[in-house]
Amino acid sequence: MNCKSLFFTAVFLVTSSLVVAQQATKKEITLEDIWQKGTFSQKSVYGFSSLKNGKEYTTLATKSATSYAILKYNYVTGKLVDTLLKSSDLTYNGKVLELADYSFSADENKLLIATEQEAIYRRSTKEYNYVYDRILRTVTPLSATQTAKESYATFSPDGTQIAFVRENNIFIKNMFSGREIQITKDGEKNKIINGSADWVYEEEFEFAQAFSWSLDGSRIAYYKFDEAAVKNFHLPIYDNLYPTDYQYKYPKAGEANAKVSIHVYATETKQTTTIDLGKETDQYIPRIKWTKTANRLCVLRMNRAQNQLDYLLANTNTGAVTVMLTEKSDTYVEIHDDLFFLPNSFITGSERSGYRHLYQFNFGGQRISQLTKGKFDVTAVYGVDENAYKAYYQTSEGSPLQRNVYSADFYGSRKRKLTTQQGTNNAVFSANFSYFLNYHTAAGVPLTVTLHDRGGKLIRTLENNTPLREKLSTYNLSKKEFFSFRTSDNTLLNGWMIKPTNFDVTKKYPVLMFVYGGPGSQTVTDSWGGSNDMWYHLLAAKGYMVVSVDGRGTGARGTAFKNCTYLDLGNKEVIDQTEAAKWLATQPNVDGTRIGIQGWSFGGYMSSLCITKAADVFKMAIAVAPVTNWRFYDSVYTERFLRTPQENKKGYDDNSPINFVEKLKGPYLLIHGTADDNVHFQNATEMIKELVKQNKKFDSAYYPDKNHGIFGGNTRLHLYTKMTDFIEANL
Repeated sequence: MNCKSLFFTAVFLVTSSLVVAQQATKKEITLEDIWQKGTFSQKSVYGFSSLKNGKEYTTLATKSATSYAILKYNYVTGKLVDTLLKSSDLTYNGKVLELADYSFSADENKLLIATEQEAIYRRSTKEYNYVYDRILRTVTPLSATQTAKESYATFSPDGTQIAFVRENNIFIKNMFSGREIQITKDGEKNKIINGSADWVYEEEFEFAQAFSWSLDGSRIAYYKFDEAAVKNFHLPIYDNLYPTDYQYKYPKAGEANAKVSIHVYATETKQTTTIDLGKETDQYIPRIKWTKTANRLCVLRMNRAQNQLDYLLANTNTGAVTVMLTEKSDTYVEIHDDLFFLPNSFITGSERSGYRHLYQFNFGGQRISQLTKGKFDVTAVYGVDENAYKAYYQTSEGSPLQRNVYSADFYGSRKRKLTTQQGTNNAVFSANFSYFLNYHTAAGVPLTVTLHDRGGKLIRTLENNTPLREKLSTYNLSKKEFFSFRTSDNTLLNGWMIKPTNFDVTKKYPVLMFVYGGPGSQTVTDSWGGSNDMWYHLLAAKGYMVVSVDGRGTGARGTAFKNCTYLDLGNKEVIDQTEAAKWLATQPNVDGTRIGIQGWSFGGYMSSLCITKAADVFKMAIAVAPVTNWRFYDSVYTERFLRTPQENKKGYDDNSPINFVEKLKGPYLLIHGTADDNVHFQNATEMIKELVKQNKKFDSAYYPDKNHGIFGGNTRLHLYTKMTDFIEANL
């Protein structure tokens, strides 16, 4: 026998024993750690606001709802310069106000304070607002009567007025006289909305405040939504002996939308001008934005098919418009906020090259320059510095898994990478672009917030989550590993996997695939995954391999990859998840007979399609808040990718899980909140009807009065306990 072999065998056994012993001393994650105790919550820099001088910023330091302070710091030194407000300063009628949000007037001597804030939908809120005068140290209610809560209270650019919405109408408060003027009077619930977005605009065009001050404060441009033709949706709220019937307007695919008009109110003349949007009323106005000129408003007009976007330049004195620029697509045009006006030109984002990039145009629509170019997407734009002729932005350059911050001049030269750490970088710039905070995470690495100068030089670290990093080192965690593979049609797909704790190369493990897969989305990024990732680590400790794969239709890989699912939503996506499962089944440490899939929202739709259309591949599935029939979902989102059911019946029927229930074989868990205003509970009930009709076994869990997020109290703990138990019993 070879003595050297004996020696190395002994060393291997001792080393292996030490590794096992070290792992055994580490703690295991519990569901209570993740969803109840907040054990893995990370710290950040909250309430951050750059002051006008660009040298100082404020943050909100909070101990409790009634114990807080707004603190002013110097960017460079990090030293506390001043305490602008303490909770004791915000006392009204003998009561300390709860601070939900704050904003400054133009001279920064007044603060607009939001209190008693209530969420309405995903982005909308209503609250009572107060004005705190830093000079006089007084607290004054925005509305003297406070008969109803306000929304979107906003200082005029000169700080002399505040506009806000109350009960579907727009009001202006004069800061000198204290007088309150109502500028619209036709607002009515579920009929006319002024100054606030309707449900579908808020959800799909991603804004709630639907009014904007001109730069000189002389005008307010606002949306009016006429919802009369939109059908009501009813949500029962189980809060009384007889449940409350909550009704709101929800336009489903192929059904009537609200008619939208744009109006401009002049504060001096008190006259309102209606902008001429053309004869077509079945269209969208996804954005408005003021130019540098007080009477020139840019209005973005999109056809209902969402494949043509017009940039209109409106004269707000007459309402007349001219078309500055038109974007067209064979599929759909993406809406974004990358629109910045210069005195005689504007900078905006476009996918005309096959990737999202930044361009400069004159008001006649002629291209002046292209600021960014290459086979990567600009994924965020932080702003434009007119004085330095520079744009600051984030891209996926180098890898769709990564994000970095760059600057480039208006002519596409002098591009500079401002961040150096691998992973995901996201910036917040100071008012004059002298500094930026970089928010960095990576796989398994929680947030670090650092301060940099405009060239990217590190000045100091504001937050590095050292306690959380030390805490993570005491738990038995596997590393998230990235991989890629090619499908049968040679498409390269990216994924990550978390292997079971104490991974044994001689064993085969069951796999749980996590999927989202919606158009333009990503689950496979080099970033901190938060609570969800900790749940995956918990499953890994129980002996499961957890995997996620971004299939066709997902983001940061160009327009062709993202838009290839057009008119056939769900088809290629399911093929790719199925091929990923089949590829995994060929790996030496995977038990190909035990591959399950789980997803939420679009991911729940995907997991439902996978367990039906690919029933021979997936052993089990969990679907949380899934769309089960695209006819049940909203007009803007669904028609963007499928057109209307009247135009594309096949696209709807061939890719809705409700139509493939007869193929179901494996265990299926369906979960939904009964008060889901986004993906209605109707999706679950109609799916169940078909499951019963086809005599298919299934499990279900429903959360009364919970919305699409299904959270609050012990809800998340209960939900994830339910899913964990189901996985252990069926995979």
